[in-house]
Amino acid sequence: MRRLLLLAVAAAAVAAPAAHATNECKGLTVCVPVAGPWVLTEPAAQVQYQLSCPKNFVVAGLDAELSVRGIDVGFVGALGSPVNPGITTTRAAVFLGRLVRGPAPAASFRPHVGCIPTRGGGGRTPTIHRPYPPGKPLDRRVLQVSAGRNRTVTARCPRAERLAGATHAVGFFGARPPTLARARAVHVTQRTRAGTVTLVIRSSAPAVVQLSLLCVAR
Repeated sequence: MRRLLLLAVAAAAVAAPAAHATNECKGLTVCVPVAGPWVLTEPAAQVQYQLSCPKNFVVAGLDAELSVRGIDVGFVGALGSPVNPGITTTRAAVFLGRLVRGPAPAASFRPHVGCIPTRGGGGRTPTIHRPYPPGKPLDRRVLQVSAGRNRTVTARCPRAERLAGATHAVGFFGARPPTLARARAVHVTQRTRAGTVTLVIRSSAPAVVQLSLLCVAR
């Protein structure tokens, strides 16, 4: 299946995409590529998937493969100047995907990140004169589980935080996107009660389910 370049963010200038490869490491002298699973998308809601670099590395480039052209993909970047690894991005990148043109059963995208070694310093708060500079009011906590069998997963924010929102994503590892049969073999039901998020997973195919909790200090 043909690969479609959607985005590439790097410290160096972005060149034209390669015809047969993803470009998360394009223009980076030292780079470790990391590929995620094929993440199922829906036309009605945005799906979020977090992909992390190895320890002591930071995201410096991003790319994605699409199973169909009608998928819109972006990522969450932090405010700051200049737009750079360690300021805009951290060790992990949160990809946002939505099927905007379809119908396309089992439509999916595969996130890629290019990772470079950290050199100290890290991110910082933008030096803009305002009463409250942008910070990180949301604490994203991610739990990823295998979905090769039926199971129930529960999670909640730490005691000092409250739940502001929760999403889940279904992914399939492999070089090719999942078939419709594989996509339909995994069913996930999410419910929230009294700050606890529960996922009921019914699966007859190997997959991963990632649960993201957005927590806020009380």
